Amino acid sequence: MEKVGPLSNISPTASLIISLAAMLFCGFLMTRVTKRIRLPNVTAYILTGILLGPYCFNVIPGDLIVNLGFLSDIALAFIAFSTGEFFKFSTLRENGMKVVVITLAESLLATVLVFILTFFILGINLAFSAVLAALAAATAPASTMMTIRQTGAKGDFVNTLLQVVALDDIVGLVAYSAAISVATATLANKAFSVMSIVLPLLQNLFIIAVGLFLGWVLYLILKNRSKDNKLIITVAFLFLLCGISALFDISPLLGCMAMGTIYINLSDDSKLFKAMNYFSPPILLLFFVRSGLNFKLDSLFTSSSFGSHPLILIGVLYFIVRIIGKYFGAFAGCLVTGKSRKVRDYLGLALVPQAGVAIGLAALGARTLGGEMGQALETIILASSVLYEMIGPACAKLSLYLSGSYSNKIEDLTEVSETDAHGKPRSEFDILTERIKKIQETIPAYSISEENEEAFLEAAEENSQRFFGGNINRMQRHFGRKN
Repeated sequence: MEKVGPLSNISPTASLIISLAAMLFCGFLMTRVTKRIRLPNVTAYILTGILLGPYCFNVIPGDLIVNLGFLSDIALAFIAFSTGEFFKFSTLRENGMKVVVITLAESLLATVLVFILTFFILGINLAFSAVLAALAAATAPASTMMTIRQTGAKGDFVNTLLQVVALDDIVGLVAYSAAISVATATLANKAFSVMSIVLPLLQNLFIIAVGLFLGWVLYLILKNRSKDNKLIITVAFLFLLCGISALFDISPLLGCMAMGTIYINLSDDSKLFKAMNYFSPPILLLFFVRSGLNFKLDSLFTSSSFGSHPLILIGVLYFIVRIIGKYFGAFAGCLVTGKSRKVRDYLGLALVPQAGVAIGLAALGARTLGGEMGQALETIILASSVLYEMIGPACAKLSLYLSGSYSNKIEDLTEVSETDAHGKPRSEFDILTERIKKIQETIPAYSISEENEEAFLEAAEENSQRFFGGNINRMQRHFGRKN
């Protein structure tokens, strides 16, 4: 018998609003807890969903959990659009094919190994194996980026890592689009034909073309617009593209990524993406909490109808095999492209985390596969993502340390000559003083970059002129005459 939650007996409108408020506020409170034990926010949001869900306090009604399924489309639209920012053609030309080779190697080897594990070793059906293997390609660069900022790491290792994680999720999106097409054809019991491959390809090409067109139109419309209007129009275009995709039952991922790609290459306007990053946190929080609400804890320890192994075993093996694929794929890619030994040996460690894109794709895949198979896919990805996010930051910091990308010694932070202009040895005090001065020069000066603060200061200045300007001018004239 299904448990009745405290919000189930009130009006639907009140239930929806209070549920959203509870998800937002409890998600925020959980980050205060996970921050103390150095866990990322994504883990906090998923745990919040589990606590508010039917397996713990049962706060959120079950029908509302189902009706919030559209959040996965919206959240992924934001993620995919933001991914397009890193797909600059100038950057790809500048870095050549080395980063592309490394990215393909680490992404595809993880995908291939997971597919071999699930389809050939565990004997799981083709549809499930293909989608789960495709999800193995995606990573979560947020924890890696945070660690780089905290340590101040720099050098060839950091540059390579940033470029790889920028392209990594693009490979994951493309791999998922191909895998879900194969899975859909398989579940429909269609005989293999050329059209079973060509039709999904044409559908994805269609949505990419729509995304490119909307990105071009967005570039034309956003010229000379205020920041607020840019944000409003961009969100409207993302919702429009999601609606078109849903109308034709196509994933919006590649279209949103194409829209972000064409916009950044035409406008070189990175400020829009920063504004989107300020707008998206509540949406992403709701999405991850909803994912936790949908987490089927009891299914972890039961065997599925499409496989003879419990999901917890599949999840643990997936967790391990994906790490192996990421590490040795990055190693092989660096070896082929002639990267240095430190980059080759430790790049794979920094590619361990997996969260945002993978969870979003799992939610879409669960809806497409449906039933027990869809629930199993989402359960495995959610459980493994929590584990990845627990060890990911530590692996990233270890890779930066072992590669020599940062140091805690002050003499490694700056380069200072130990002799003066005449070749005489300088005192330790002079050397230390210059080091401190150079470190201070690397700290950016305080500047108001937030639009709200700028608007506030402009309004304050205007009001000051209005209320005090007349008196100030009279005082200036008065003292001017006295002088």
